[in-house]
Amino acid sequence: MKITVPPRGPEERKRDVLARLERELDIWVASADADGLPCLVPLWFLWDGRSVWLSTRATNPTGRNLSAGRRTRLALADTRDVVLIDGEATAFTAQDVPADAVEAFHAKYGWDPREDRAPYSFFRVRPLAVQAWHEVRELPQRHLMRDGAWVA
Repeated sequence: MKITVPPRGPEERKRDVLARLERELDIWVASADADGLPCLVPLWFLWDGRSVWLSTRATNPTGRNLSAGRRTRLALADTRDVVLIDGEATAFTAQDVPADAVEAFHAKYGWDPREDRAPYSFFRVRPLAVQAWHEVRELPQRHLMRDGAWVA
């Protein structure tokens, strides 16, 4: 494959990342248990403009890991248009999750995890770092957020 498109600047990359967070349905969620055993799963997600919201069963590895460890790495699914988000997760039960987050999740997917038989937890992931790049030509300016603040 021949690269002919010039690299995007940081502002354009930030706009592209935010647009993808609005329109995409699935995000890869990486977590680890106390022994460092990794877990990687795709989940539906919601972007509220500041945080990523996830929902998963409280008892599965991802739910346990995010509740206990709180750190996660999220990735959108295109290997030629990479978006990596490192963040800190805050767990919410079905009873204490903010209603607006659940309503937006339901509007996007037509599913309210609180209505499922199995107990689901919700997780708000606040981004601490965001990287985005199209192939090697954009690697030098891939860091768009550091320490929770956009640098682009």
